Amino acid sequence: MHLDMPLHELEKYQGKNQKPDDFNLYWERALQQLDQQSLTYELEEAGVTCSFATCHHLYFRGVGDSRIHAKLIVPNKEIATGQGLAIFHGYSVDSGDWLDKLAYAAQGVTVIAMDCRGQGGRSEDTLVTKGPTLKGHIIRGLDDPNPDHLYYRQVFLDTVQTVRILQTIDGVDPERIGVYGQSQGGALATACAALEPTIKHLFAVYPFLSDYERAWEMDIQHSAYEEIAYFFRCFDPAHHRHREIFSKLGYIDIQHLADRIKASVHWLTALRDPICPPSTQFAAYNKIRSRKDLTLYHEYGHEHLPNHADEAFQQFINIL
Repeated sequence: MHLDMPLHELEKYQGKNQKPDDFNLYWERALQQLDQQSLTYELEEAGVTCSFATCHHLYFRGVGDSRIHAKLIVPNKEIATGQGLAIFHGYSVDSGDWLDKLAYAAQGVTVIAMDCRGQGGRSEDTLVTKGPTLKGHIIRGLDDPNPDHLYYRQVFLDTVQTVRILQTIDGVDPERIGVYGQSQGGALATACAALEPTIKHLFAVYPFLSDYERAWEMDIQHSAYEEIAYFFRCFDPAHHRHREIFSKLGYIDIQHLADRIKASVHWLTALRDPICPPSTQFAAYNKIRSRKDLTLYHEYGHEHLPNHADEAFQQFINIL
C-alpha cells in the first residue's frame, strides 16, 4: 500500500530534478562568501530560569547582513559533556519552545535552535531579489537571473554559520556536533551536514526541499511544494522555461548535496507522506555515502512519528 512508488523502486530511485553543471562551483563560491562572515554574536537574557542550564536569545549577522536569531541553551559547567546540537524547524514556523531543548541540556549538551530568516521567528530576511514573494520560499529568487539570490542558498548558509558559532561556545567540542530537524528542518539539517564536514551525526525526519521536479510531476497541489505550480501558472503557463526553472531549483536541492555528507545519518520516512513524497526523500537518502540507517513508518504520513524524538535523544547522547 503506497501513494508513491513501491518500496523496491524507492530503494533504487536516484531522483529526477537535474543537477546544474556548475553545482559544486556554486556551493564552493557560497562557502567562500560565508568564510568572510564574522562569528561574533550578541546574547540577550531569555527570562527562562533553570537550575542546570542558562537560556539566551542569540543574534548574529548572516550573509546579506540579515540579523539571524537562535535560541541557545548552555548546561552548567559541572554537567557539560562537550556535545553540541543544532536544531532546525519546519516550514513557516519558528525554533519552538525551550522545553524540548532543556532535555538535552540536562544531559550536558549545548543546544542552539535557529529561526529561518523571514519565517515565523525573529530572524530578518534582507534578501533583495527579482520575482514573486507570494506563495512560499522555494520560489523566492527563482526569477532572478542570479542564482546566488535564491532564498534557500542564504538559509543553507545560515545553518552552517549557526553550527560554526556553536563550535565556538565555551565548553563545546567542535568535533562533537549533531544536527536535527523535521520536514524543512530535516532538509536544513541535511544541507548543513553536507556543507559543514565536521558535523558528526545527522538525524533527519521526512526532509523537504528535495527532487522538486518529481514533486511537481506528482501534482502535489496541497503541500509545501505547491508554490512551484503557482510559479508556472503565473509566470510560465506554457512551461517554455521548464528546463531552466528546474535546473535553477537544482542548486537548492538537497539530493545534490547528499553525497558530500561525512556524518553518520539516521533518516526517517513516512511512506504515506503527501506533503514530502517518499520518492523525493529517497532521492536524497540514496545518494548518501556515509554510514546511514533508515526507519520507515509504513502507515504514517507527514505527522508526528511515534518514538522518534526519544530515539533522536538517545542517538545524540550516545553518538556525539
